[in-house]
Amino acid sequence: MFFKKKKRMNDNTNAAAENADNMSQNHDELVDVGPNDTTAEIEDIESENIAGDDEVTRLKSEVLELKDKHLRMVAEFDNFRRRTAKERIEMTATASKDVLQSLLVVLDDVDRASKQLDNTTDIKILKEGISLVFNKFRHIMQQKGLKVMEAQNEEFNPDLHEAITEIPAPNEKMVGKIMDVVEAGYYLNDKLIRHAKVVVGK
Repeated sequence: MFFKKKKRMNDNTNAAAENADNMSQNHDELVDVGPNDTTAEIEDIESENIAGDDEVTRLKSEVLELKDKHLRMVAEFDNFRRRTAKERIEMTATASKDVLQSLLVVLDDVDRASKQLDNTTDIKILKEGISLVFNKFRHIMQQKGLKVMEAQNEEFNPDLHEAITEIPAPNEKMVGKIMDVVEAGYYLNDKLIRHAKVVVGK
């Protein structure tokens, strides 16, 4: 019995000693950090912080620059919109000025023709005067881009013509064609501005 107890004590003593050695080794491993290693780690952290601050500063600068560009573009667009609106109003107000100025000479001729009607009974002279007024009026309108549509005897086209009635055609060739123009159609610079009112053969 004595020997067994002694042997157990020796085993316990050896185990305690082994644990003490392990703890000592672990302690040496944990403590074994030189001052140079700690300084290097601190410098790395500080370097990363400085780099991060520089990146934040750069991004803030870019944001401010983009914001400034955006505000300038908004201001320029607003000025453009106001200027365009003003020009549109002025253009609408004066759109007919050029045409009316051109027609003033016709109005002068109308006034002169009106005086002739009161002062002469010569039908021939009156007809010539009225014909001159009409021709001048047509010439001015043509100069402004107005063009009369040629519809007589043409094939009926609903995109260009408005049929107000149909009458029997004198022959088969005139079926579906325009027999008479009641009201002329007009183009302005090759754009249709009024349909021709016509009579169509059937």
